Amino acid sequence: MKREHRLAGRDRFEEIRRHGKCWTHRLLVVCILPNDLPGSRFGFSVSRRVGGAVVRNRVRRRLREILRLRLSTIAPGWDVVLIARPPIAQAEYRQMENAVERVIAQAGLHAASPTPSAK
Repeated sequence: MKREHRLAGRDRFEEIRRHGKCWTHRLLVVCILPNDLPGSRFGFSVSRRVGGAVVRNRVRRRLREILRLRLSTIAPGWDVVLIARPPIAQAEYRQMENAVERVIAQAGLHAASPTPSAK
């Protein structure tokens, strides 16, 4: 994922988690907050409860790739944090794709949507 689509900084993650709107799935939680930028940015949080370093990095890489493939379908102007839940460690790639697609749709972040539901 390119740098302009990455979300960094603990303060911004906490702000999104605290003040943003969240949607849940068995495998992950998605929190969004509007930004004043021309594009959307994405951050990933995978805690030690999910597994060891190898497992956490694999989950993070898969989530990043799933979102990279969907960048053109996601509405601009949002900061999005994906928080992995422990069951994601046993999930297959297709299950992760379905989970991301479902929460993105719930949040109304598809570019085809008139306006995301959190605004």
